[in-house]
Amino acid sequence: MTSPPNNIPPRLFDRALLRVRQHRAARLGPAAFLLDRVAEDLAERQHAVLREFSNGVDVGTPGDQVHAALGERVGRLRAVALPVSDAEPLALEPGSVDLAVSALALQAVNDLPGAMAQIRRALKPDGLFLAAMIGGETLTELRQSFAAAESEIEGGVSPRVAPFADLRDIGALLQRAGFALPVTDVDRIVVRYDNAFALMQDLRRMGATNILVERRRTPSRRATFVRMAQVYAERFSDPDGRIRATFDIVWLSGWAPHQSQQKPLKPGSAKMSLAEAVNKARDPKT
Repeated sequence: MTSPPNNIPPRLFDRALLRVRQHRAARLGPAAFLLDRVAEDLAERQHAVLREFSNGVDVGTPGDQVHAALGERVGRLRAVALPVSDAEPLALEPGSVDLAVSALALQAVNDLPGAMAQIRRALKPDGLFLAAMIGGETLTELRQSFAAAESEIEGGVSPRVAPFADLRDIGALLQRAGFALPVTDVDRIVVRYDNAFALMQDLRRMGATNILVERRRTPSRRATFVRMAQVYAERFSDPDGRIRATFDIVWLSGWAPHQSQQKPLKPGSAKMSLAEAVNKARDPKT
């Protein structure tokens, strides 16, 4: 098997399968508590900017919560789907919008740098990009429990939980895409469940089950799932017997460059050295 060219991102996620899983979640009755929380937080963050936006896009959010939260605050907010094929561009015209938002969608994009660059190009000067994506240590408990159970029962480990970008990676991608004043932070949410199977049912209702291209294609043994639930309860339960599940929401924001924005000082342009500044702060006469 030959390696793909350097300019083609690795295909980690089966995005066609993601769409199937999201449709299944809608039929089951979606578990929307994470998306509800993110939409509310996104509206608060956008409102804190203290400026009006006349033309915005919601990129890939799997639901209408963001539109409901921002609808009255943005002159026009239209939904733009993330394409199934990595070769398809986003349906965004360069310099066409002053606000781009996205909630819990970008973590399943194969070419995240490319998607960010397209969003950056779609923004007018001084336009805002504000998004939230799953990242960090999300579902670390489930990942560890499955690894332990598979290793013990089946003698090997298969990829079950997607790799998630951390805060430092996201910040670097914002800069790489050309955003000015990039900011990232993490909101850690710990949800408690009666058992691991209740957690997995919620993941199905989120459309968030395994879509890795390298996922295992044959059914796992029932004994593996039983052992996974046992390990989960042994390692990650509270005194009342309920288990914990971590969800890290990585928030990211950046601006399309504009001459009015604050700019960092050029290297060597400081009028006082760091040592001089420290000595001055310690001197009681100053």
